[in-house]
Amino acid sequence: MQITRAADYAVRVMVHMASLPPATRVPRHSLAQVTEAPDSFLSKVLQQLVASGLLISHRGAGGGFQLAVPGEAVSLLDVVECVDGPVQLNLCVGHHPECAREPACVVHPVWAEAQAALVKVLNGISMTQLGRRSNLASALTATEAKH
Repeated sequence: MQITRAADYAVRVMVHMASLPPATRVPRHSLAQVTEAPDSFLSKVLQQLVASGLLISHRGAGGGFQLAVPGEAVSLLDVVECVDGPVQLNLCVGHHPECAREPACVVHPVWAEAQAALVKVLNGISMTQLGRRSNLASALTATEAKH
């Protein structure tokens, strides 16, 4: 399984937003710069994040994007699924599994266990936790650059 580039950019946006003080508005061009995403492509990603209720969009002077819900209430899984849809390692372990071979399939339990583990990991970390890690990494890099 590989997440799409759009989901990767969405995660970058949400981690950055969660690392900022609450209610901070960030212009799209700044988000494009910080996430290293093409502005036109990022526009589509931001639309998905707004449509899913993860971000709020403000137009006009002083506009930009801000978190719609606290970063601690948004998991990595929420963001990935917002853009890519449900995480699914195999058809037989998705939200609507339909496989006649399942009862006799020796691999099905392995797929199911791997699916559950992936969902657990992605659901187990919030944007705020990742934002704190991002701030720590930035601080360490800045300290190293001084020496």
